[in-house]
Order: sequence, then structure tokens, then C-alpha cells
Amino acid sequence: MTVAHSHPYVPLEKFLEMEPEPGTWLEWCAGLVYAMSGGSPEHSRLCVKLSSLFLSRLGQDCTIFDSKVDIWVEAAQFYGQADVSVVCGAIHSHTVKKNGKVLGEAITNPQIIVEVLSPSTAARDRGEKFEAYKQALSLKEYVLVSQDEQRVEVRRRDERGWSVDVAGPGDVLRIHGHDISVDSIYSASSP
Repeated sequence: MTVAHSHPYVPLEKFLEMEPEPGTWLEWCAGLVYAMSGGSPEHSRLCVKLSSLFLSRLGQDCTIFDSKVDIWVEAAQFYGQADVSVVCGAIHSHTVKKNGKVLGEAITNPQIIVEVLSPSTAARDRGEKFEAYKQALSLKEYVLVSQDEQRVEVRRRDERGWSVDVAGPGDVLRIHGHDISVDSIYSASSP
């Protein structure tokens, strides 16, 4: 569940000092704090499956992160998490300090971001979060994975802008130059 948690403006440093309620995590966008609830077992399984598929296909130059890593998009003033994110090459980060103490550190150059859609987060993942993420010039692919049906959407940036590919059962997607079958994402077996 996504709920705007704050009004009025909360500075980023104050946000990073906040303690979320058990079973939730917090995201910050231009001064508003959003409380996000934990995912279902299927949500978690799909996140692990995608991470595993990426590990086996993307190569040693790419680092795969789970939802515990923060992402900072300066242009959007967004500080939050994705279900899976990938950086290929050098990892760039942004550190927020107060009085010499590190409050938070976030990656700033994800090339792939994956969100597993939940009924309570799908609209925000497709809208506000995508608008924030696409302001990260490093981002090349934004992958939306349904947990209710075998449906994967890849929003891809090229020199002309953003395009969308949607795939279902039996289809193959191209992510970061590698073919990944939709069936392999949803199967219970190892990649």
C-alpha cells in the first residue's frame, strides 16, 4: 500500500532520520514521504527470480541490487527503492551526511530498474515513480512485472525517446541485450 505520509515538506536529511513502521519502508519525492507496505510471497519470489536471471545473463560487469539499496535521482528529487536495480560498470553513489554522520547512501546510475506490480503500487510505479526514474540519464530499461498474470512490460530509452514492449506467456523479451523468456520469469525452477 502506498500512502503519502507527510505534509508539508520534509527535508531529505530529516527523512533519512525517520524510522519506518515495522513491515514498511519509506520513499521521499520532492519533500513528500510515502509509506510503502511489504510485498506478498509471490512478489518476493518474482524479485528473487529476476535477480537470479540477471545474474546468470548480464555478466560480471553488472551489479544486481535488491530493494534494500536506495536510489537517488537528483533531477527528480527522488530518494527511494526499486524491487531490483542493475548498474553495469562503475557504481556512482550519493551520500547524505549531517554533522559528519552518514544518514544514507544511494546509487545514482542504475541502467535497469524493475518493479514488481502490486494492486496498491501499480499506479504509482507506472506514473510518479517512472516519471522520477526516467530523469536518471543512466536509465535504459524500466521493467514492470505483474504478479497477477504472466505479463511483463519493458519501457526502453533510445535516442528517439521511450518505447514500450509488452510480453506474455511464450514470449521472449530483450533486456540489456539478452533474451529472457517470460516463462522463465514465472517458472518455479532455477534459471
